[in-house]
Amino acid sequence: MSAKTSSEYESVIKVCRELFLKKTRDYGTAWRILRLSSITDQIFIKAQRIRTLEEKKISKVGEGITSEYIGIVNYCLIAMMQLDLTDDDSKELSPERVEVLFDQKAMETKELMFAKNHDYGEAWRDMRISSLTDLILMKLLRVKQIEDNEGQTEASEGVKANYQDMLNYSVFALIKLGVQ
Repeated sequence: MSAKTSSEYESVIKVCRELFLKKTRDYGTAWRILRLSSITDQIFIKAQRIRTLEEKKISKVGEGITSEYIGIVNYCLIAMMQLDLTDDDSKELSPERVEVLFDQKAMETKELMFAKNHDYGEAWRDMRISSLTDLILMKLLRVKQIEDNEGQTEASEGVKANYQDMLNYSVFALIKLGVQ
């Protein structure tokens, strides 16, 4: 992978991280109450809104797709944190612990992207943003099916890998949108 991609990826994650940590200071970790299926639905709402905006080209609430992709990144990170946290963990996590967990999950996901990007030769750079949106929606349908099957899969990756892919597709979209 190119140094350019690594730098762009880190810049996007930094933007998402800053917003996430500000919201953590404002709201605490209220997201800890969410079940994975609820987080999946939140990501779905954001991805569906992006698709609607891409098709209709008009936003009636004033926010464009950039904030929705940032939301997808952050909800995917929340989902991955929730996968590792248990009911025995406090619902209210310190901002310092959240920061460590955020960075850990973001780094794991970036490493996956490095490996896949190597094999695919940065094909995402030639993709349309709308295709990235569609891939996120497809991954969401997969996650919903896995959740409906109570986590059981026969031949496919689990939910974490799908959250990581959705996060990476969102970062690619944000890079293409010029987020720095």
